[in-house]
Amino acid sequence: MTHEEKRLHESTERTAHWKRWGPYLSERAWGTVREDYSSSGVAWDYLPHDHARSKAYRWNEDGLAGISDRHQNLCFALALWNGKDPILKERAFGLTGSEGNHGEDVKDYYFYLDSTPTHSYMRYLYKYPQAAFPYGQLVEENRRRGRDSLEFELVNTGVFDEDRYFDVFVEYAKGGVEDILVRISVANRGPEAASLHLLPTLWFRNTWSWNGRESKPTLHRLEGTPLTAVEASHHKLGKRRLYCEGTPELLFTENETNHGRLYGIANGSHFVKDGINDAIVHGVKGAVNPAQTGTKVAAHYPLIVGPGETATVRLRFALPNLPVAPEELLTGNFDRIFADRQREADEFYATVIPEEISADAKQVMRQGFGGLLWSKQFYHYVVKDWLDGDEGQVPPPGERRHGRNHEWAHLYNADVISMPDKWEYPWYAAWDLAFHCVPLALIDPEFAKEQLVLMTREWYMHPNGQLPAYEWAFGDVNPPVHAWATWRVYKIDKKRRGQGDTAFLKRVFQKLLLNFTWWVNRKDAEGKNIFQGGFLGLDNIGVFDRSSSLPTGGHIEQSDGTGWMAMYTLNLLAIAMELAREDSSYEDVASKFWEHFVYIADAMNHRGHDGIELWNEEDGFFYDVLHLPNGDHFPMKVRSMVGLIPLFAVETLEPEMLEKLPGFSRRLDWFIKHRPDLTENIACMRTEGHAQRRLLSIVNGDRLRQVLRIMLDEREFLSPYGIRAVSRYHLENPYLLQVNGHVHRVDYEPAESSTGLFGGNSNWRGPIWFPVNYLLIESLQKFHHYLGPDYKVEFPTGSGQMMTLWEVAAELSRRLTRIFLRDENDRRPVHGGTDKFQRDPHWKDLVLFYEYFHGDNGAGIGANHQTGWTGLVTKLLQQSGE
Repeated sequence: MTHEEKRLHESTERTAHWKRWGPYLSERAWGTVREDYSSSGVAWDYLPHDHARSKAYRWNEDGLAGISDRHQNLCFALALWNGKDPILKERAFGLTGSEGNHGEDVKDYYFYLDSTPTHSYMRYLYKYPQAAFPYGQLVEENRRRGRDSLEFELVNTGVFDEDRYFDVFVEYAKGGVEDILVRISVANRGPEAASLHLLPTLWFRNTWSWNGRESKPTLHRLEGTPLTAVEASHHKLGKRRLYCEGTPELLFTENETNHGRLYGIANGSHFVKDGINDAIVHGVKGAVNPAQTGTKVAAHYPLIVGPGETATVRLRFALPNLPVAPEELLTGNFDRIFADRQREADEFYATVIPEEISADAKQVMRQGFGGLLWSKQFYHYVVKDWLDGDEGQVPPPGERRHGRNHEWAHLYNADVISMPDKWEYPWYAAWDLAFHCVPLALIDPEFAKEQLVLMTREWYMHPNGQLPAYEWAFGDVNPPVHAWATWRVYKIDKKRRGQGDTAFLKRVFQKLLLNFTWWVNRKDAEGKNIFQGGFLGLDNIGVFDRSSSLPTGGHIEQSDGTGWMAMYTLNLLAIAMELAREDSSYEDVASKFWEHFVYIADAMNHRGHDGIELWNEEDGFFYDVLHLPNGDHFPMKVRSMVGLIPLFAVETLEPEMLEKLPGFSRRLDWFIKHRPDLTENIACMRTEGHAQRRLLSIVNGDRLRQVLRIMLDEREFLSPYGIRAVSRYHLENPYLLQVNGHVHRVDYEPAESSTGLFGGNSNWRGPIWFPVNYLLIESLQKFHHYLGPDYKVEFPTGSGQMMTLWEVAAELSRRLTRIFLRDENDRRPVHGGTDKFQRDPHWKDLVLFYEYFHGDNGAGIGANHQTGWTGLVTKLLQQSGE
């Protein structure tokens, strides 16, 4: 057992709380639904970036390279000033949904370089220009550009020319549970000496201004010590101390709103949140408290760093009774502790990252895991309090009583949760989180399991059984992948430990029975096992906005909605069968889900009795069917991921499992014998396959071959970098549908979206998305388990080269991982045409894990820190290599 594994064990057993402190600050708390108290619900405008430095947040804190305790009472982060910016750099800047030509978009460059699961070692990099940060230019130029233009990025402004910038590295190492060492290294990459004001900042989240029930904590300068130090006192946390190297000036203020600046009214406190900003940037000495006390403090280090040189500042955050002589806190064993934690991190990841892959691939995996772990965030949102407002504050507008999330008043969130991206998506999304948990299970299975359990707890899950989607609309419908993730995490954990955690499996399974019932009751409009569901996470993939009323009236019978539900039933079937190994009562439940799957599969493949069929025999593909109010219906022939999702519904039954479950086996055999009307048209149990396995699938071998003929065609779905969300066929052949004189169309768009549908910052009409590609790979592997090595398909279509489905899955995995790896020209496709990232030695090995990728050249697009589900690349490299 490695040192990090011992810490994980102690954390699980609660003998040592190694995860009490971690990277739980957001990159952005402004512009969020939680902080929006407007009548219109336009969250971006209510608390914009310009207000963030002056307004005390109600729910969450943000900061650069920040950490906090797991309840975010006390926070630590970095602030910077280059002497030219109009404000301190305390948080990442980006464009709002209306400012960006492709929606919201962070513009700063920061990188999560490393982290262990207990955060015993962490490393972060921020690139800070020495010229004035071009806030206005970024807003104006992106606003000027249309949706058919590329986004205007910080590197395009010229501020990094001649390398006139600082690389600011922030490292954390834990000497103990309550002993956190901080090392900040500032490297001047430019040709001349440059000045930088470095301001490590400690502050309390404001919990005392809202309801009068919380006592106000304090920070004060600690006297009588050889080091410059601050003592923090909190009624729950107790006392902590921050020790600072050298003799920095300590600047104290309060984490209170500057009402005078924002609203033109008197402040309740003379010292306010932006006091340190005003003292440094504007020289207003009276903006900070000369009494050296407050709820926010920064240690001010004015640095001059020579060209090519690095300046280092050390700090230590610990309990008062640390058994180290005060004068040795920042010397002595300080650097040795860092070296030990770095060595232990290497030791831990050597047990996870395959030894045989290249150094480049190992680096990609390490940064991928680092991004997953840095993307934890304390997420706080109590909907009832948000709707009601706080004592002594302006009452919320009456409109919110009937507006966003008013039906989720039970929801009480105050937990550390895995975020998709802590700037662009600083709120959990249930289906994103399910995918996060798969790679997380490789390094911290207990955290992955905790996350999956959390979403099903009664203060998250709606009383009707629906899982919360995301804060913009908790009632939106995401694909039902929670059972899949639960099953995958269980199996990964079982493989690593040698024993399955059936208690975890039971906890989630019982709650998912409620969720499954919600789906069946709410999303099968006609009770015929054909499901709708709305946009289902695929944003603009359809002809219409599938979350809104259709311009035609009626409803869409969705191939993806029905495919997801078929997959859901098989996931629950697999879980029930696993639990039945210990408790035979689960065999009845397994039979129920198996039979439900058969009904769904039959409905997708053979509804000839009423003339509706999602499978199109002529094209050999699944389509959505538009069902009009007058009873007419027709397929909308868009070749998209919608028609590939039915492939996800596949499971193989091992013969030894059937032998152990006699009750289930008898029911299975009876149903096959007596209901041939349901089983004869689908791939279902009748014929034993490779190694005597049985197959449960919507498609049989013949139909699978027809779908793969299209999917593996480079003129259609197959890209050098994975499977596109929409076929390239629609580049020259857009799908057109005329409704009430208006033409609706779907084109192949390999990069950003050309429409504002769903905010315009997401595009499912051509790019490559990791979550669905990962599920396709897994599905092909399952089909191979049944069909065996004799079943081969042409790859690519038209090439004459035949491959087994296992080989196809491996090749798709390689194409996806190729996005991040250096190619034969020493370029990473993910960086596209940005030469700085491709050639500069201080940039080219920094990997960004984007939300999705260009369908033709693999360049990263959308949110650029979405290590969340794009972190699946770590699992692909771990299981399939390069």
